[in-house]
Amino acid sequence: MDVQILTFIIVGASFLLYIGIAVWARAGSTNEFYVAGGGVHPIANGMATAADWMSAASFISMAGLISFMGYDGAVYLLGWTGGYVLLALCLAPYLRKFGKFTVPDFIGDRYYSQTARTVAVICAIFVCFTYVAGQMRGVGVVFSRFLEVDIVSGVVIGMAIVFFYTVLGGMKGITYTQVAQYCVLIFAYLVPTIFISMIVTGHILPQTGFGATLADGSGVYMLDKLDGLSLELGFNEYTTGNKSMIDVFCITAALMVGTAGLPHVIVRFFTVPKVRDARYSAGWALAFIAILYTTAPSLASFGRVNMIETINGTDQMGTNYSEAPSWITNWEKTGLITWDDKNNDGKMFYSGDERNEMDVDRDIMVMANPEIANLPAWVIALVAAGGVAAALSTSAGLLLVISTSVSHDLLKRNLMPDITDRKELFYARLAAGVAICIAGYFGINPPGFVAQVVAFAFGLAASSFFPAIIMGIFMKRMNDKGAIAGMLAGITFTTAYIIYFKFVNPAANVPENWLFEISPEGIGTIGMLVNFAVALVVLKFTGDSPEEIQQLVEDIRYPKGSGEASAH
Repeated sequence: MDVQILTFIIVGASFLLYIGIAVWARAGSTNEFYVAGGGVHPIANGMATAADWMSAASFISMAGLISFMGYDGAVYLLGWTGGYVLLALCLAPYLRKFGKFTVPDFIGDRYYSQTARTVAVICAIFVCFTYVAGQMRGVGVVFSRFLEVDIVSGVVIGMAIVFFYTVLGGMKGITYTQVAQYCVLIFAYLVPTIFISMIVTGHILPQTGFGATLADGSGVYMLDKLDGLSLELGFNEYTTGNKSMIDVFCITAALMVGTAGLPHVIVRFFTVPKVRDARYSAGWALAFIAILYTTAPSLASFGRVNMIETINGTDQMGTNYSEAPSWITNWEKTGLITWDDKNNDGKMFYSGDERNEMDVDRDIMVMANPEIANLPAWVIALVAAGGVAAALSTSAGLLLVISTSVSHDLLKRNLMPDITDRKELFYARLAAGVAICIAGYFGINPPGFVAQVVAFAFGLAASSFFPAIIMGIFMKRMNDKGAIAGMLAGITFTTAYIIYFKFVNPAANVPENWLFEISPEGIGTIGMLVNFAVALVVLKFTGDSPEEIQQLVEDIRYPKGSGEASAH
């Protein structure tokens, strides 16, 4: 049975599973639509949170970034992992104790301002649409290769699936669908990596194979071989960084605090019955996330060696295009690999200097890895199902945030306070439908590759939400005017910087033109500092928050009573 038929079978079966779960767990009230009724078990919620958080950027693009960037790509690994720890320890329990299940709802009530709520809604929608563009791009990458359809058709198929279980099931349907999607994506990630680790190093655990010697008996360490290949072919040394230290720091920090400010992750801590369960589910989610994140560097390194040797041959002299392996011709059809025979010798050659004849999109690395390593067809089809699961799980969570921001925060809590529960549910589903259409457009016309687009979303979240949430919890004096001014200043600065270097003047997007040599992916850290600075200056000239708000914040951080207070 060939790869395409197996892909149709495995991906189709996963779609039927997701739709079946959505029908079984369909939401019948706004409480179920927004927070799954608040009755999800901590382990299930931890698994759903992991799937929600490990998007197409984690599954499809992160290992590709590490594979192509080497040491510099580790900023994505460190930032996203550290950000989840920050969220779990510093924010989630307090937000859960506050009892508001959306970020705009928390900001609106904590800063006693409908204006603050509206600004937060706008920021949430902006961040989520930026993020979901990367997910839809991931869906297009998977479908364009494995279902042999164009990217437009692939995105439309993904839109239809997400529309069904998001609009029908809401958070309740999404939660249990994401449990299934986590199982699919983690199995799809581990199986080929374990296979390749055994082939390359003889180690069954990729995490140990990563630092082991090659299985060919040469005694050469795998990373030493990769460093040698990289230098020989004109690339930067794989284990040595090329970015400036300040850019590495800023990208890592932006990803960390951006994670802690992402509304689709925060809302997951309201789907469990108690504050204590929120802490437990955070721990479970970190364990589930660690399985993939400790595997990614291994997959990236194995894939890099195999790709170079497949294209250039083991002697690094090039391979005749007429004898090109099937994975190259398969991915050429998608436009994600191109070959330009510069010297007209009929041979492909891949390098980091003027000799290079191959343009390889980094987003294909995980998806193409099983084909490059000549693994069985069912493994290739399984990876396709995993990539789709990763993209769809996060897309659903993001679209639900957009939906609730419009129906609950903007309409129910602001413009139309008297609407019924039934009417609010209708508007939530309508907003989700509109959001899916807009997300599909961004998937077809993405502003960059998957992880880059997602990095922009994290930067926007870092510069807007994170300071407002942190000061809302740990600085009881912070008032509405300071929070509003800070959010507007932070997100405006960050957005302007990204738009200028990525769209207005991309030719200037080089380190010598950046502010303090900080790239657009890392500028969210500076945006965050701008947010804090503006908020504190405005606070100084406008006075402290009201006494009752300060007491409310005090109660969140230091609940009355002993153990009982933290259990509810």
